[in-house]
Amino acid sequence: MENGYIILGIVALLFLAMYGYSCFSVVMENIIQKRKQRKQLQKEALRHLKRLKNQKIIDERVKAFNKRKEEIQHQLKLLREFNEKRQLI
Repeated sequence: MENGYIILGIVALLFLAMYGYSCFSVVMENIIQKRKQRKQLQKEALRHLKRLKNQKIIDERVKAFNKRKEEIQHQLKLLREFNEKRQLI
């Protein structure tokens, strides 16, 4: 009878070990999933910052282009006025 309790104890430990292993694998899977999610969020944040930086550069270039365009338009207007005055003389 004493050997029966030992065998029963070993079987119980076997089932507890299997249950513990299955719980451990689920917990590890969740931890890995959270790490991947955290890395993905960091990548998205970096992409967002990079997009903002690039958009700022583009906006500055467009602003400079428009300023230069206005200067050219102003110079052309002055030249037209000068030509009109010259033709009247």
